[in-house]
Order: sequence, then structure tokens, then C-alpha cells
Amino acid sequence: MSDNQLRHVAIIMDGNNRWAKQRGLAGVAGHKVGVERIRDAMTACEEIGVEVLTVFAFSSENWKRPPLEVEALMSLFQLYLKNEAKALKKKGVRLRVIGNRTRFSKGIQNAIEAAEELTKDGKMTLVIAADYGGRWDIAEAAKKVAQEVKEGRINAADVDEDLLDKYTSMADLPPLDLLIRTGGEVRISNFLLWQSAYAEFFFSDKLWPDFDSDELKRAATAFYERQRRFGMTGDQIEAGATHA
Repeated sequence: MSDNQLRHVAIIMDGNNRWAKQRGLAGVAGHKVGVERIRDAMTACEEIGVEVLTVFAFSSENWKRPPLEVEALMSLFQLYLKNEAKALKKKGVRLRVIGNRTRFSKGIQNAIEAAEELTKDGKMTLVIAADYGGRWDIAEAAKKVAQEVKEGRINAADVDEDLLDKYTSMADLPPLDLLIRTGGEVRISNFLLWQSAYAEFFFSDKLWPDFDSDELKRAATAFYERQRRFGMTGDQIEAGATHA
């Protein structure tokens, strides 16, 4: 399990449409401003020593949105991948996309692969969850494990939490420490269900286009003010810190 060092932050970027509506703009305008906030969040994470930033860009449920909005989001996503990859490489950031890619256009799939290849040597990691759902992630891991059992590489009796974890989308990354949701909602909306088991949560009333680096640092401060016990008592944690 992770110690009390903040290494991995995830954000549910909520409130883009409401932000745009408040200003009499089309919803996609909020998403365009939201892209700028990802850059701010990356800068803040770099300043406070976070190794991985994961952002929820498009959920598996978002396909239900109006077709014109989905089309605009897909165009924005492809444009982001094309324009941002070189900047991320220059900053030493590795881009990773998790989720079900099969429903994306071939153009977007190619853009994802090109951006990942270009930035593969980066030390900090930006994970974009697109057409992603936490239940989907767990189900995919279970299918892979089932196939391994079927083919005789794993015994069913050996399947446990640690083994299943190795087949999830971010198994090779540090455990999730802090999950942030903007926009005033207090639910995690099928995001990183497996990974959030021992994460700290921070809910902000700010709409995502208004969520700046100072607000992210405020969330980080709140994280460090909490005692992470992982099932133990506070006294046990204190004793461990004393003898460390």
C-alpha cells in the first residue's frame, strides 16, 4: 500500500457544461477551457512532487450524451492528442490512455498510439481515462484472469486481490492516493472503483474550468492533514511513525 507520500492524484473533471451555460456558451466551450486546466493541474502536480495525474475525460456512460456534443468532444480529444503530445514530451511527461478504445474512430485510435509512443520515455505520467468505467476495468481484469486459468497458466485457487490487481488498467503505476471531484457533486461515478479502495477523497464546489493550481494544492494540503490508517488504529500508525 502507499505510504503518506502523495504520488498519484486522480480528478473527475466535472462542471464544464454548467460553466459554459452560466456564460451563455455552447457546452464544448467549457470543455475547451477545461483542457487548459489540465495543464495547470500538471504544473501543480510537478511542483508538489506528484508522479501520476489521472483525469477522467470521457466515461463509458458519456456516449449517451447528445450526438453533436459527443462529436465535438471526440474532435477536441483528437486535437488535444495531436497538439499536446510534443509539449508533453518536451516537459518529460509520459501520456497514457486507459479505457475501451474500440468505439473510437480509427483516427483517434491512431492519435492515441502516436502520442503514447512519442512520450513513452517521460518520467511523470499523465493518464487520460477515455471511454472508461470502473466496472469495465474490473470486468476486463476478471476476463483476463479467467483466460489465464482456462489455459492452465493460473490455478483458480491462486486468484486473490493481489493477482487480480495485476490485470487492471493501472497495475504498473503507484496506487491511487487522492481522488478529486470538482463541480460540487459527491460521488465517484464509476471512476477507478478498484483503485479507490484506500484513496482519500476531496470534493470541490468549483466547476472544472475554475479549478486552478491553487485549488489542487489545497486538496494536497487536505490530504497531508489526514491520517491514513489502512485498517489499523491511529495508535498503531503513530507507533510505526515513531519507530520508523
